[in-house]
Amino acid sequence: MDIFNYEFFRNALMAVVLLSIASAVIGTYIVSRRLVSISGGVTHACFGGLGLGYYLSINPVVMAAVFAIASSLGVQWMSARHRVREDSAIAVIWAIGMAIGTLFIFLTPGYVPELNSFLFGNILTVTRGDLWAFLIFTLVLIGFMAAMYRNIVICAFDPDFARVRRLPVTFVTTVMTVLVAVCIVLTIRLVGVMLLMSMLALPQMTAELFVKRFGSIMRLSIGISLACSLAGLLLATVVNVPCSALIVLTMAGAYLVSWAIRRII
Repeated sequence: MDIFNYEFFRNALMAVVLLSIASAVIGTYIVSRRLVSISGGVTHACFGGLGLGYYLSINPVVMAAVFAIASSLGVQWMSARHRVREDSAIAVIWAIGMAIGTLFIFLTPGYVPELNSFLFGNILTVTRGDLWAFLIFTLVLIGFMAAMYRNIVICAFDPDFARVRRLPVTFVTTVMTVLVAVCIVLTIRLVGVMLLMSMLALPQMTAELFVKRFGSIMRLSIGISLACSLAGLLLATVVNVPCSALIVLTMAGAYLVSWAIRRII
């Protein structure tokens, strides 16, 4: 229990709670729209922002956010206006982001000290400023979901029907796309570029084994994500390994156990 006396661990604990809620909500949306792959594309596109930020001596998180939002809107624009398949657009964004990041990190003088924390995650480096950013984003996300819940669900499952009903499809899709991008950037500090996709998909896959409605999946995903993230963080203090890997493995274990239970039932 002495670990709770350290501020960095309390910050990590609060960050896990906030990001578990945010990633579960965002994950439910992208799983419902069958856009899980976009999280991988945007995540790797963020790498370009990180490299450019280091090269220009600008906050790499801010540059990653710019790249994430631009790449998300770029995928949406190419698929909507130029009839490019979303998986093809995601592949292009993925490759360009990684190439730009690799180029500018190579050109950056000296060693890039925090690169591993973005690639693999380091929740213990979360600061009070990061927590305020997480909190503000989570409140904005929950507020928008509460205000536009019906429209978001209809646009996620049947955008053509939503257009017939004259619902604000473009507005809802654009705002949710930006929120997905911002969530990805904030979550990078938790699990890193390499493991982010699992956190945005595994809780929803587990929830779908038991419930089928959008709201039920979202609520159950929050519970699963929160329980697994807290378990992974606390377990990491015992076995002394990176908590990001334990969080994802805990979520994978929860899915396998749930799948086995459903098979038996």
